[in-house]
Amino acid sequence: MNEALRDRFIAIVGEKNALVAEADVAPHLREWRGYWIGRTAAVLKPASTAEVSAILSLASETGTPIVPQGGNTGLVGGQIPDDTGRAIVLSTSRLDRIRDIDTDGNTLTVEAGAVLQTIQQAADEQDRLFPLSLGAQGSCQIGGNLSSNAGGTGALAYGVARDLCLGLEVVLPTGEVLDDLNRLKKNNTGYDLRDLFIGAEGTLGVITAAVLKLFPKPRGRAAAFVAVPSPEAALALFRAARAAAGPSLTAFELMARMGIAFTLRHVAGTRDPLAAPHDWYVLMEISSGRSEEDARVQLDALVEAGFEQGLVLDGTIAESEAQRLALWHLRESMSESQIPEGGSIKHDISVPVSSIPGFLEKADRAVLDIVPAARLCPFGHMGDGNLHYNVSQPEGWDRQRFLAMTGEVTAAVHAIVTEMDGSISAEHGVGQMKRDKLAEVKSSVALDLMRRIKTAFDPAGIMNPGKML
Repeated sequence: MNEALRDRFIAIVGEKNALVAEADVAPHLREWRGYWIGRTAAVLKPASTAEVSAILSLASETGTPIVPQGGNTGLVGGQIPDDTGRAIVLSTSRLDRIRDIDTDGNTLTVEAGAVLQTIQQAADEQDRLFPLSLGAQGSCQIGGNLSSNAGGTGALAYGVARDLCLGLEVVLPTGEVLDDLNRLKKNNTGYDLRDLFIGAEGTLGVITAAVLKLFPKPRGRAAAFVAVPSPEAALALFRAARAAAGPSLTAFELMARMGIAFTLRHVAGTRDPLAAPHDWYVLMEISSGRSEEDARVQLDALVEAGFEQGLVLDGTIAESEAQRLALWHLRESMSESQIPEGGSIKHDISVPVSSIPGFLEKADRAVLDIVPAARLCPFGHMGDGNLHYNVSQPEGWDRQRFLAMTGEVTAAVHAIVTEMDGSISAEHGVGQMKRDKLAEVKSSVALDLMRRIKTAFDPAGIMNPGKML
């Protein structure tokens, strides 16, 4: 990009809100695990929808690629520009205002750059709950959460990001602003344009604000960390818990020992909740609209029944809020704890809940046939069928030697997912990582419709090029 054009972009946000120096732009060009590294002409930080509109108008006029970026916590490279240096990175970090909270309608209207944890806290201050919960919630932004249709640990009871959004404000590639900040639960006035942008990963426009659903704040929560004999036992325990607790069962997470061992080894402040190691664990949580005691009574009964039925080998129930948060910290630290162990081949998959034990058996066998010494680290949201099936490099192996086998390992895992009518991208999105795999799992009709939508919204092809399609 020539200097004159770059200066025109910078003038929109002002020099103090544009990053051009190599050291300043570097944090925006590297995915946090180091899998994708790009280049950019500048990082722009607009503070209003009008400034975003002006940036996209100029980009459309000049054919300049735009890469929207929130908290840069994405796991498929959707927020990283390519290595040509032509693209402008549009950071939403200054679009962070909470515009409105309606406690009667249970909605919160917020700008795209608001950090997820800030939104959770704002809801909590109004005696409400915003249930989207992710390990990166201290830094991820709601615009990115919606653009990737994030899932998280609350999806079992409350749904994914798409289910938690009523309306959007979006700047289109032409600079036009779609004001669809709908706060109504019932609104049948034509196509639901909102759903085109949620999960589109910034390829159709830039989300600048959203209306989010709020829920009554639970009066009590109780969490249990239990060892189970097998994934089959975990599934049986889930069925029993769901039957007994219904919508009060708000989380049910499955974890293999390898992930726990990595976390205990590398994450400060963690400790093993149980006296002896086991192959498989479940972290489950009950939320009650009545009281802490009610949540605890329900969970006590579930765990006791699990012991009696041979579904639980050992377990502990959090005795305080601090203990509950410590159990969740153990679970939410699993991704970062794999980094010091070397290369990791990651899969974000979903299969029908009933197929999870079968998937794990087949995937383990297939991966170990390819890399016999691989360290298997599956964990995730068993209650909604979403597992992070991660494979860490064998001890003593060179990282690059192991990562060179990514294609073969991933093909084997995805073949099993497809066989089980699952999805190769459950909650992380497509981005760069899975772009070329869509043709293997989407019909030609579906892909053609996606391309036609992309062309209709972004005829100049400036929005997050090279991502998804």
